[in-house]
Amino acid sequence: MEKSNVEKLFSWLDHNAEIIQQHMNETYLDSLAITMEILFYQDSPEGLDEIVSHKIQSALSEIEFSSFKTVEIRKAVQLAILKGMKDSTQQQHLMTPETVAMIVGYLSDKLMEGKKSIRLFDPVSGTGNLISTVLEQLKQEVEAFASEVDPTLIRLGMLNANLQKKQIEFFHQDSLRPFLLDPVDLVVADLPVGYYPDDFQAGNYELKADEGHSYAHHLFIEQSLKYTKEAGYLVLIIPEFLFDSDQSDKLNQFLHKHAHIIGVIRLPETAFKSKNNTKSILVLQKKGKQTAEVKQPLLVQMPSFKNANAMADILGQMNAWFKTYHTK
Repeated sequence: MEKSNVEKLFSWLDHNAEIIQQHMNETYLDSLAITMEILFYQDSPEGLDEIVSHKIQSALSEIEFSSFKTVEIRKAVQLAILKGMKDSTQQQHLMTPETVAMIVGYLSDKLMEGKKSIRLFDPVSGTGNLISTVLEQLKQEVEAFASEVDPTLIRLGMLNANLQKKQIEFFHQDSLRPFLLDPVDLVVADLPVGYYPDDFQAGNYELKADEGHSYAHHLFIEQSLKYTKEAGYLVLIIPEFLFDSDQSDKLNQFLHKHAHIIGVIRLPETAFKSKNNTKSILVLQKKGKQTAEVKQPLLVQMPSFKNANAMADILGQMNAWFKTYHTK
């Protein structure tokens, strides 16, 4: 069987990342970042020894990079990053599953219907897979912004965007500190779950804990709303237990004050490694002068993504819901 373009490009990235890893004593993810740079600039970096440099030049002559489609590039890079993350012990080195990112993109497209141009922001962009998947599905002119604190992940995210020829402005910072960013029409985020260690910074938030560390996932909801325009939307991947935790009363009051809940999409357990990791998608609209509560929010239990008929049925129901939502 002939390899698909995604497999060809993944094999190329993987093979050359391993060469660099062996010779430069870097981690796989850092070696992958160097390999992506080589592919983007079509040249081996200075400082490589002659043997490696020769291998890289020879590998570059074997691949016609301009023949790959954007979606193929994204998927090949995604596979290589996933391989690197299997070896990584850091909890934040996890990627939004492809099908979940596609649903966030679908919802984003539906919410932005009728707009000519939009501003998009992902405050926890990681390797850039979620924001680039969403950009693939939006039909407007989009000004895109992303933030990530981890130096390896932001480097991969920038190179990922460069290889796909996607214009994204990246902030390398703690995303719970202030941004030099005007409000946006749409925020997408896969919220990191856990405690935020900087109690002093957390003190600036309404959702700070009364005692002890605050929940990072709560603070990110508040921060995301802060950088959303009035009547703008947020599509957030949240932990299943978000509204059942010990600080959920405070979160509920905060959301009631600042936002309308447009919908909650429960994702299938089969999309995640374990039941404990199961997530949902929360869709919010920031309150504004012209906004109103939704009488019938979009409440969906997603079937297994492998069940094509059930998926088609659910998407049909969601399309119908959006039609009535937009006419109001």
